[in-house]
Amino acid sequence: MAPSLPATARRSPRDPLLKRVYRSRMLYLMLALPLVQYAVFRYAPLAGLQVAFKNFNMFKGMWASPWVGRTVFREIFGNPKFWLALKNTVALNALDLLFGFPMPIILAVFLYEMRSLTVKRVSQTILYLPHFLSWIIIGGIVTQIFGSAGIANQIASRLLGRNANFLMDEANWTIVYVMVGVWQSAGWGTIIYLAAISAVNTDLYEASEVDGCGRWRRIIHVTLPCITPTIVVMLILRLGQMVAIGFERPYVMANDMVLNVAEVISTFVYKMGLRNARYSFATAVGMFGSVVNMVFLLAANFGAKRLGEDGLW
Repeated sequence: MAPSLPATARRSPRDPLLKRVYRSRMLYLMLALPLVQYAVFRYAPLAGLQVAFKNFNMFKGMWASPWVGRTVFREIFGNPKFWLALKNTVALNALDLLFGFPMPIILAVFLYEMRSLTVKRVSQTILYLPHFLSWIIIGGIVTQIFGSAGIANQIASRLLGRNANFLMDEANWTIVYVMVGVWQSAGWGTIIYLAAISAVNTDLYEASEVDGCGRWRRIIHVTLPCITPTIVVMLILRLGQMVAIGFERPYVMANDMVLNVAEVISTFVYKMGLRNARYSFATAVGMFGSVVNMVFLLAANFGAKRLGEDGLW
């Protein structure tokens, strides 16, 4: 029979965990702040999704408003303006993905390959600057350049003999929209890829030089394969936002002449929810977009797994 331990030597199975938590108490205290932020601003508002299934009355409040089931969703799916906004959202996001996603990768590789530290720093500053500009300011710049009295339109008038109408023609407006988005976000997006490139083992570059690889072949056979996991993760995250689109950019750049291509989910929700005070309708549209985004995210992650990449989880 094994001798029994004295009471002072007996330990609860939870003691080691509590001790670890106590030793790292400052780290857990720091972790508590973002957890509280997520709980208050991310999870608590989820209770408001019930508005999508109610005939919301602002005087009765969210909890006392009567339930209407799927009536609001039937109304949404029968509204042609909703399908137009959904089509435009997916189309503009697809164009942003096609032209905007590769640009930060290209810029990051070029910046990393620069030999002059001064030129690199100046280039990074210039590329990062548009990210810190408000879309209101960017909208004013776009109007001054591409508006009917703008510089670009004057140049086009002299070269072509007619007004180009960059912001009044649907095709031209789409081109300007994508170009401005790439200009505003590409520089800031290089930060993640520059960090990934900096983490590449320098021995690989030295080995490639010994094998006679030039700069371009080193980029193709060393740099890009090494940052592929980062590219895949960023691509999955972008695909998970195919039905989500920022409000400021399309709202500032749009006008009544191009609403057939400029009306997107965010502006549609704004008009239906705030202008028309149809809160149940706007909540249901937003909820539908979130569900579709989740489907895109899961599908992209599954596809990455099937292709042999790590994915998000």
